[in-house]
Amino acid sequence: MFMGEYNHTIDSKGRLIVPAKFREQLGEEFVATRGLDGCLFVYPKEEWQVMEAKFREVSQFSKDARKFARFFFAGAVTCEVDKQGRILLPAVLREFAGIGKEAVLAGVVNRIEIWSKDRWQEANGYDGMEEVAEHMASLGLMI
Repeated sequence: MFMGEYNHTIDSKGRLIVPAKFREQLGEEFVATRGLDGCLFVYPKEEWQVMEAKFREVSQFSKDARKFARFFFAGAVTCEVDKQGRILLPAVLREFAGIGKEAVLAGVVNRIEIWSKDRWQEANGYDGMEEVAEHMASLGLMI
């Protein structure tokens, strides 16, 4: 399970340090792609294969399914960590997520989210969490 929040910088070549705790769980090869809410999603190979299998079961006659599949899979890249613990984030993914010099890596159960620091701060305020918790309870998630 991925959890925790880490702040890192992106170098001029688009490389980002992946925290050691995340690297251990990601393995040698993993996948980064466009995520929701303006961030990137990073999945271990096994989780990515689960996502692929789920998409194979969705009707390709659904316009929304085709559109989301293009969004999710066309932007995907296989990543490997270099000897310094960095990954290369392609420019197209950095642009999508608005990532400049500073990034936030957040562990979110089965994936890592990579955010621009500014977007992270804008999107993840904790006002109204009681209402969100009530909605989650209606979905069956009790804490």
